[in-house]
Amino acid sequence: MKIKASEAERFAARPDARVRAVLVYGPDSGLIRERINALSRSVVEDPSDPFRIADLTDGDLRQDPARLADEAAAIAMLGGRRIVRIRGAGDTLSKTFDGFLTDPKGDALIIVEGGDLGPRSSLRKLFEEAANAAAMPCYADDAATLEDTIRKRLARDGLMAEPAALQYLTSNLGSDRGVTLNELEKLALYMGPGSAEGAKQTVTLADVRACVGDNADSGLDDVVDAAIGGDLAALDVALARARSADLSPIAMLNALSRHLIQLHLVVSEIESGTPADTAMRAMRPPVHFSRASMVRRQLSLWNRRRLDRALTLVVEADTQCKTTGLPENAICGQTLLRIAQAARAGAR
Repeated sequence: MKIKASEAERFAARPDARVRAVLVYGPDSGLIRERINALSRSVVEDPSDPFRIADLTDGDLRQDPARLADEAAAIAMLGGRRIVRIRGAGDTLSKTFDGFLTDPKGDALIIVEGGDLGPRSSLRKLFEEAANAAAMPCYADDAATLEDTIRKRLARDGLMAEPAALQYLTSNLGSDRGVTLNELEKLALYMGPGSAEGAKQTVTLADVRACVGDNADSGLDDVVDAAIGGDLAALDVALARARSADLSPIAMLNALSRHLIQLHLVVSEIESGTPADTAMRAMRPPVHFSRASMVRRQLSLWNRRRLDRALTLVVEADTQCKTTGLPENAICGQTLLRIAQAARAGAR
């Protein structure tokens, strides 16, 4: 069955009893982790319980496809239903899951972590069409969802953001749910305990700027700007921070692709005679003021032909990540490096 994004949170907390396997996929790696944790808690109180959790990878099942059925049928030593989690799943496992869903063994809930699988993905189609499976998308928060997430997370600690602070947060967060929640937790710690007797402590713009001002350093924008700007040293740092924040290579490639497409549209306008600042103002979503000078420099480094080549590299890398079984971090890192080197060549 196909789970709508608007229904994903409810489904993750209480999955349909008929469902034996859930594919959690999309570009937002932080939201994928959040949904997987919710699915796991719906079955197992302690997600770290080694007797009730089996953790496998795409490679494990490609080497031994029968292991999926074996783990699904295994009985927990101390009783209770089990979870079988498969990380990094791609279309190479479609036949394995097709066979399992046709004749499922045991009663374990199978949770499959996929990347940003497109509509043509055979694995995604299988889970969407099977009566005893579900496909759950995890897309980046839109403005309304992000604002609701921020309000709820702050309210848990007795905090309420003033309008200017809320606007700053929505402008600087949202690329990845995990990064968003980490930054809000940091803000809550910075603010200290909320007011007593139910009254909420107000978070000001100054508070947010003091605490969340470096969010881009651990997010996708920093990786994208360093690569497209040809800054190899900054790219090395941005990649390390992105990986420490557990941002997936697929999420980085998707963010890079989106920005390259935006640049392509703007460069086309500029080459047709539109002033650069006017063309930039048409970008959607709008460029945050803190990145405006960076984007102007990027526009001076690239033309349409070279942007076409860069987009081709990103598409090839995305395909390799999803189909070859090669290390995603290596593929992503090599692609970012090649694009950064191309940007440096454009600066000469």
